[in-house]
Amino acid sequence: MTVNETKDLLNEYTDYLIDDADILHPRWNIEVLNSGKTNKWNYIDGCMISSLIRLYEITGNRKYLDFSDTYMDEFIDEDGSIKTYDPLEYNIDRIKPGCALFTLYDITGKEKYKKAMDLLRSQLSTHPRTREGNFWHKKIYPYQVWLDGLYMAQPFYTEYERRYNGMNGCIDAFRQFENVKRIMRDEKTGLYYHGYDESREMYWADKKTGLSANFWLRATGWYMAALVDTIEAIGEQMYYEYRTLQETLKDLSDSLLKYVDEDTSMFFQVIDKKEVRGNYPETSGSALIAYAFLKGARLKYLPERFGEEGKKIFYGITQKYLSKKEDGTPVLKGICYMAGLGGEKHRDGSVEYYLSEPVVDNDAKGTGPLIMAYVEILSMEKEQMKDRIL
Repeated sequence: MTVNETKDLLNEYTDYLIDDADILHPRWNIEVLNSGKTNKWNYIDGCMISSLIRLYEITGNRKYLDFSDTYMDEFIDEDGSIKTYDPLEYNIDRIKPGCALFTLYDITGKEKYKKAMDLLRSQLSTHPRTREGNFWHKKIYPYQVWLDGLYMAQPFYTEYERRYNGMNGCIDAFRQFENVKRIMRDEKTGLYYHGYDESREMYWADKKTGLSANFWLRATGWYMAALVDTIEAIGEQMYYEYRTLQETLKDLSDSLLKYVDEDTSMFFQVIDKKEVRGNYPETSGSALIAYAFLKGARLKYLPERFGEEGKKIFYGITQKYLSKKEDGTPVLKGICYMAGLGGEKHRDGSVEYYLSEPVVDNDAKGTGPLIMAYVEILSMEKEQMKDRIL
């Protein structure tokens, strides 16, 4: 496909996902559709809605905003309570959808969105922590920090503190990134392990370090997105923290470039094990890294060359996995359905485990990040057009 054909297909694909969708029938949330259960307040929808709001901001197409507003409005009551959400569940994933509410509140002025953000922020005040100070991933996963949890909590936490609480919690958010870098970064590769168990009691955790065994792509992608979004939220008002997080982003970005697949310009499900049979270029993690590269370059957190690398990854994904079915409906393939550590399925963090998880189509863990990366390409092109006019 040409660049314009790719954009046209992605626009068609986005419209396909939201046509006739609502909170009971989120076409992008394969987990909900497969389970047959009632949809709950969740990070997958949060990622999708945030990407649609950004698409509205860059294109001006009102249907993306109206859909997002209607979708979130159905979840949130006038007093700010959120259907199906319980802060005492202490699930860090439940914080992520709050990121969409900042812009919706700015645009619509609906006080219930601000009240809902206050409710989500209240969870973080009592959320259990490790001794180092990091939020547990979930109450059901005590003493554990997962890379993806940084994305679920820290951009919201930092933005809320900057807007409404005099930046009081921003140092706390920054220190949680610093702890992850100190504990979970591998000195040899520069990559980050998926999880850390402070107690060293989980079967997947190394008894000496507490770390899981491998570098899972999507966890790394979430972490990259967490860095770039938190840097934007924290801003230059906290210059040391702002610059230090940029250095962390640059370090990991440089490390990742060593593992780009030459054939697809994507990354593999287990990043550093390309040679293992069954390993494959995976959509969601690659799209998240593309997003971080593109946004980091656009906002000058990363050198300009990472913008070009982000484009290569984005178009690599769309060339390999974005197409149309025989019936003419668009489809995005190559998305790891879900992966984690522990739980009922004895998820041990081995290479074999990560490669055993199903690969699905049209799941928002892939579609949301791809749209996020697409918006960054559109943003970059818009800024370049302004520069040419000036």
